[in-house]
Amino acid sequence: MIKSRLEEQYKTQLRSDIFQELKLQNMMQVPALSKIVVNIGVKEAVSDGKVLNQVKDIIEQITGQVAVKTLAKKSIAAFKLRQGMPIGVKVTLRKNHMYHFLDKLINVVLPSVRDFQGVTASFDGDGNYNLGIKDWLVFPEIDYDNVDKSRGINITFHTTTKHDEHAHVLLKKFNMPFCKK
Repeated sequence: MIKSRLEEQYKTQLRSDIFQELKLQNMMQVPALSKIVVNIGVKEAVSDGKVLNQVKDIIEQITGQVAVKTLAKKSIAAFKLRQGMPIGVKVTLRKNHMYHFLDKLINVVLPSVRDFQGVTASFDGDGNYNLGIKDWLVFPEIDYDNVDKSRGINITFHTTTKHDEHAHVLLKKFNMPFCKK
């Protein structure tokens, strides 16, 4: 399998740059990406199960990997939702697929967002970054004729560090376009 450009760049150049910038004692402390999770919730799946299959197909086109349906954890009577009902779709990307998706996201998808000013730095306190995209039509794989409506996507970047500052430096080195404060 062909290695991703970003993976090669991380192993040859970025690791040492991050090591020096963060002034770490050991090279094993350098943060790395462990996985990327692409997730989408579909509220229409409660009444129409076919919608979830269409969303699953589109997420598989975007990521190039088989998607998994997620189930509701608890029942909510007001939403007519029962525990165990399929309510969303997710894909977990690791290793080579992860770096290819990150490369496509940073260099193709995010610049094509209308009025793009950069992404906000929303870290969760454990070194993981969450990115929300309001419209999935910015991905080049989506055929506009096969889509019934525009949906949002949540992308979570899991890193090996527990410090938000270290994760921010890592993503900044991958050229993640964070907005200026």
